[in-house]
This record gives sequence, C-alpha cells and structure tokens, in this order.
Amino acid sequence: MLEVRDLYKTFNAGTINEKRAMNGVSLTLEDGDFVTVIGGNGAGKSTLLNLVAGVFPPDSGTITIDGQNVTKLPEHKRAKFIGRVFQDPMMGTAATMGIEENLALAFRRGQSRGLRYGITSAERKQYQEKLAILGLGLEDRLTSKVGLLSGGQRQALTLLMATLKKPKLLLLDEHTAALDPKTAAKVLETTERIVRRDKLTTLMITHNMRDAIAHGNRLIMMDGGQIVADIRGEEKQNLTVQDLLDKFHVENDRMLLSE
Repeated sequence: MLEVRDLYKTFNAGTINEKRAMNGVSLTLEDGDFVTVIGGNGAGKSTLLNLVAGVFPPDSGTITIDGQNVTKLPEHKRAKFIGRVFQDPMMGTAATMGIEENLALAFRRGQSRGLRYGITSAERKQYQEKLAILGLGLEDRLTSKVGLLSGGQRQALTLLMATLKKPKLLLLDEHTAALDPKTAAKVLETTERIVRRDKLTTLMITHNMRDAIAHGNRLIMMDGGQIVADIRGEEKQNLTVQDLLDKFHVENDRMLLSE
C-alpha cells in the first residue's frame, strides 16, 4: 500500500544550517499494516511523514501509494489517498464551522466541489452514527462550532474526519502528544478501534515508547535520517520499554562511531 525507495532530503543545503533529514530511507507497508515510528528529536520521523504526505518533495527517491507513483504530486492532489491527523488539535478542522459541516468537507475530500451547498438527511444520520462510536456525545451536537470543543473532542473528531472516506493510508503525526494522559489514552483506544475495523494501512509517529509497543503490528526506530530497526511479529509482542532503550543506545553509539 505504501512503498518509499531511497528517499533523501537535505534542508538548507550549502549553508551552515545544512541538515540531512532523510538518508536513503526505504520502507514498504503492506495493506493493513499498522506501523508505529519512534526515534529521538531530529531522527527523521516527521520528515518521513511530510514527504509521504507531499508537504515538500524529496531530493531523490520515489513514493508509491497503492501502486501509483505520487512522488511529484503536490499535497492537495494526494488528499484522495491520504488521511492525516496532526499533533495540534487545532489543525485539521475549521474552528468556525459546525461539526456536521466539518464532516461534510471530509466526506467530499478528493471530489470536485461546486457552489451548491447542503447536507442531506441521509448524510446527517451517517455522521451521527459515526460520532456515536467516539462515545463523546458529539452526535447530539452536530451544529456546535468545532472551536468550542475540548482538545480531546477535537482530536477525536479530526481522526473521524481523516478516516471517513477510508483512505489508502492514514498518517498520525504524534496525534496524542498535546493531550492529557487520560484523553490521550481515549483517543488512542478510538484510533485502534477504527484502524482495526476498517483495516487501514497506518503510519503513526509517537515519542511514547509504551504506546509504540502497545499499538500496531510493526515498530520502526529511526535515527539520523535512517531506519535502524524494524520490529514485528513475536519479537514486537515480547518487546519491553527497556529493550527499546537498549536498542536505541546501541544504534546511537553505532551511528556516532560510523561518523
């Protein structure tokens, strides 16, 4: 479902602030894979996600989604393939519009939009059913402005919007980092339920090692713009936080020695 090959990306090339953020990354996600990505600051996690999303182009390499080469497609033209939830709960929604209006925009993602506006009664019923799954009572607040929602409610709504049309690929960019622990756990639980139900191919960045271990069928560790570990199957099931810390220190020492 996702294949990236030999991705390189350098920011501020030729200046004192030159930073190679992506150093020959190759990665394949099969249909239905739920991959968590961890690594220290500057490891390349967000750069990888932004390259896949089309926020900026790679210097070299290719990105393929569901068999289609999207490397040169701009971000807005990848919208029909990708659903994305950002770290900031304020992103991904229109604060001054109602809940049902935001859902309607998400429902029409990737389609041509004319001047005719309207939400049908069938759509409204569908939105209520989807919102009820969140368990936050939002199904009874369809006309409420999104800007009035709490951070957790807004992030749960953004998650629902990102998955409403069952994207080829779901990108989760530390989507619980700005939430309190209890709310973050609720949003992660909802994420797991939706991903499993719809068998969504998912790439989730997190700084939380416990969350990286607890969710998904694969765990990828990045360092220095490279993938330094790809853990799956029984090894991931038996993984502990200490195992990850040990592996990170070993890989970090190896990277320093190689320099």
